[in-house]
Amino acid sequence: MPPERPPAFSGAEDLPEKLGADGTTITVGDPDAKVKVHLYEDPRCPYCEQFETSGGGPQLRKALVDRRATAQYTLASFLDDRVGGSGSKKAVNALRAALEEGKFVEFHEMLYLYQPEESVDGYTDAYLLKLAGEVEGLRSPAFDAAVKSMKYRAFVTASQKAYERAGGTAEPEGPGTPTAVINDQRIPAELGDVLLDGTLFAQLLQQIHTNPLEWEHTTL
Repeated sequence: MPPERPPAFSGAEDLPEKLGADGTTITVGDPDAKVKVHLYEDPRCPYCEQFETSGGGPQLRKALVDRRATAQYTLASFLDDRVGGSGSKKAVNALRAALEEGKFVEFHEMLYLYQPEESVDGYTDAYLLKLAGEVEGLRSPAFDAAVKSMKYRAFVTASQKAYERAGGTAEPEGPGTPTAVINDQRIPAELGDVLLDGTLFAQLLQQIHTNPLEWEHTTL
């Protein structure tokens, strides 16, 4: 089953995590960090998997552990309707259940490390519980029941609607995944390669941390 985690993820289990007042935004890391990265992801999205495993994700996780950044997640599930199946909804529900146990960070990491092919709809209850078993302290009767019963179905629906609202009138179906908004400024789609290049993303995070005001007044 899963090999050892990449070194960049070491210490992620100690990060604070909570559900925001809006009921959909999951926040991870030091709330006082200068850099705030809001991510829009669908668990079945292969580009999200690239970001999380070999792109900017490991660098973001390192910045979280170093208390230089905070991450916020809005979890979409549109790929179920687009590709077929229910894997995205099931995965988002399971992530919400993991948050309830204080294990969102580790489980989120595990889902992307072992993401099934998008077309397979592989996030079944059995597979989600198998991956959860690799996260120390996550499996319990309550967690298992939440996964099997879709306990957080309302959260799944609300999160998808929050994702759609983030696209505004120009993108009524949502901004696409992964999308990153850093300190309230969105990285445009034409610069999406920054998200998939760990070195470039790390440089961007460091530049914003060093001079956040310059970033806020940058026109991308």
